[in-house]
Amino acid sequence: MSDAPFRNPGWAGNTGGFELSEDQVRGDDFVGARSVEGDHPSTAATYPYMLADKHPEAPLFEGDFQARFEKILTRYPTKQAALLPTLGLAQEVRGHVGPESMDRVAELLGLSSAYVRGVATFYTMYNKAPVGRYLVQVCTNISCNLCGADDVLEAFLRYTDSEMGELSEDGNFTVIEAECLAACGFPTCVQINSRYYENVTPADVPKIIERLAAAGPGEG
Repeated sequence: MSDAPFRNPGWAGNTGGFELSEDQVRGDDFVGARSVEGDHPSTAATYPYMLADKHPEAPLFEGDFQARFEKILTRYPTKQAALLPTLGLAQEVRGHVGPESMDRVAELLGLSSAYVRGVATFYTMYNKAPVGRYLVQVCTNISCNLCGADDVLEAFLRYTDSEMGELSEDGNFTVIEAECLAACGFPTCVQINSRYYENVTPADVPKIIERLAAAGPGEG
């Protein structure tokens, strides 16, 4: 048993079969890796789909991704019910869900294009246009706003040399505002791809950007 000061006796992640560092708990390091094809069908629909490596022209779906798509279908009573994780899978491959991707998903699930577009455009978690390798979402809702979120947002825009919602010149970053990220006890909260960064201040931004910019393919 570790004597880490942040131990919570009621949290299985620390009291079960894992010994996790604080960096790992906070998402600065991954523990293990999951296969593209999704392993057991029960997990196939739950993978992160905000990855650094994006392939906008990749087919939907082939190889391991086809295997994962088929596993996703086994988890739902109808193909229509599998729409959200299938859109997530499309975004994992291409980095965004554009009109062509929506049409292909509609074809695969036997749905109308209009229906799929109506669902995809309702949710902000689906990128409707290409984004950088790292999508930086800065929470500016009430708790974070009171604790300096606007300054954190401005720092991300300044250090990525980008405009709100636009690609940075190097293609690495897109910075946007986000409504509540459900980490109100740790403002300012920032989500970068599938990771959370808590208690972020403007002074933290340069080192975050530096680490991400230096990350190689498959990292971050």
